[in-house]
Amino acid sequence: MPGSSARAPRRPRGPVAPRPARMPSPPRESGLRRLYTKARRAWDRPLTAYYLILGSSLLITALGLVMVYSASMIQALQLHLPASYFFRKQFVAAVLGTGLLLVAMRVPVKLHRALAYPMLAATVFLMVLVQVPGIGRSVNGNQNWIYLGGPFQLQPSEFGKLALVLWGADLLARKQDKRLLTQWKHMLVPLVPVAFMLLGLIMLGGDMGTAIILTAILFGLLWLAGAPTRLFAGVLSIAGVLGVILIKTSPNRMARLACMGKTDPGPADQCWQAVHGIYALASGGFFGSGLGASVEKWGQLPEPHTDFIFAITGEELGLAGTLSVLALFAALGYAGIRVAGRTEDPFVRYAAGGVTTWITAQAVVNIGAVLGLLPIAGVPLPLFSYGGSALLPTMFAIGLLIAFAREEPAAKAALAMRQPRVRWNTMRRRVKARSSGER
Repeated sequence: MPGSSARAPRRPRGPVAPRPARMPSPPRESGLRRLYTKARRAWDRPLTAYYLILGSSLLITALGLVMVYSASMIQALQLHLPASYFFRKQFVAAVLGTGLLLVAMRVPVKLHRALAYPMLAATVFLMVLVQVPGIGRSVNGNQNWIYLGGPFQLQPSEFGKLALVLWGADLLARKQDKRLLTQWKHMLVPLVPVAFMLLGLIMLGGDMGTAIILTAILFGLLWLAGAPTRLFAGVLSIAGVLGVILIKTSPNRMARLACMGKTDPGPADQCWQAVHGIYALASGGFFGSGLGASVEKWGQLPEPHTDFIFAITGEELGLAGTLSVLALFAALGYAGIRVAGRTEDPFVRYAAGGVTTWITAQAVVNIGAVLGLLPIAGVPLPLFSYGGSALLPTMFAIGLLIAFAREEPAAKAALAMRQPRVRWNTMRRRVKARSSGER
């Protein structure tokens, strides 16, 4: 009825259901915990290893070009050459290396395996030519170069690292497919004899540093293949005994070993290079003296653009610059380990592990020598130091890692989704069928 107030419906009588208790809110994560969680999620993304390898390697190469130009200017002028002489040669090598990197990225894994044996044979042939009088050339007391004409030389032992990685990975992958790696003779033969043959050819030229890196690659492959501890220790003992004999029989190597940790050049200046490398790092401070403002490169520090370029980096860019370089190498090594650990293809696992061992071990040996923690071995800093013979095979190896990172199933799917899809919109006219006497 109008004017009457509507009554609210009565609730049914009976026991009232209790209200559900509120769930306790989860405890808030701390700032560091949230940062760790975000970093963990980012690391687990399919394309993380791909971007880490590509980005870190390109940044190391680009920064290396800058430091080669800065560290080599004075030495080029002292040799009555243009100031950009060494930089231009390194830039050409970087361009060629970028081409090799792109090729290695696109070449299928089967073709890489097929190229392993021809590459090993060609490398052994070139390393034998190094010892032929009139063809091989000695640089700084090491007979490991081939003269190509003009200012160009080739160091075949640098390509021996790449050949050992590819050939060893293919060999171990074939034996794993046949389930032969459980027998120690199949694990060692012919991998260890061929590696020792390459080491012998390198040591004929007196290049102890490259021999150390090649030995590290060999042990990396054996470790990835699951060599038992006794077998691993036996091969390591043999290599250690040979290394001690080679060091003891060479006064130059003994002198380098004696310079570890020295802060004084000595009476005959035998530790001059090691000590001035420490001086360069110490004078850089936290942020360096400025790009191009190094003092040690004015004739005080030998090989400032090759073996001791890390010292010039510390002097000009300071602790911030050296830590940045170390962080880039750590990212590259960690991404390589991820690629080797997540693949199901044995060849990819051995090849990725071999390349990661090669680059990481060489960086540790070079930086350790500059810091005075290791004897000076005469090996360049990968992708960073001057030297086309070292840069070309290293960039090809980086291309291998990038190709392997792209071949992961999750990475493949992510890359396929990010490719732009081009749609061609065509205008179709609908023509009404008309009766016609024509056919």
